[in-house]
Amino acid sequence: MADNIKIEWDKIHNIIDKYNSNPENLLMIMQDITHMYNYVPPEILPLIQKKLNVDESLIYSVATFYKTISLEPRGKHIVNVCTGTACHILGAQKIMDAYKEKLNIEEGETTKDGMFSLEGVRCIGCCASGPVITVDNEIHGGLDQSKALKVIGTYEQPSEKCAVKEEG
Repeated sequence: MADNIKIEWDKIHNIIDKYNSNPENLLMIMQDITHMYNYVPPEILPLIQKKLNVDESLIYSVATFYKTISLEPRGKHIVNVCTGTACHILGAQKIMDAYKEKLNIEEGETTKDGMFSLEGVRCIGCCASGPVITVDNEIHGGLDQSKALKVIGTYEQPSEKCAVKEEG
């Protein structure tokens, strides 16, 4: 999966330069890099540290605080299950359990084939449509276990992209 990733150094430099190597833009820089690779490869961290003139601890603090950033390789598709109060009451844990079983991973892990990473998030902000998940930042609401598994099924097909918003 990510073990043989080729770093596009010119693009990395361009991202950092786009933000004028300003340490106040560390989060945005890391988000842009995450957008490229679905994580921030560790070999890029020394360059960020040098060009922004920041402590390594700050980089790790930002990377570990924000769920949108990871220092570990993640799947092609990031599945976030809302576990906030409204979604929890409406059955989010059953959806999380169904995904764990189907994907054969635990929360915070990535499938062996590198297709899916499974995360729990505290709130997506669509409480009236709960339970809610996002897959690659696309929101799917009004789910039960069966509907949630169908959503994932559409992402297993390489040629299809799920466009369903509210499952019915």
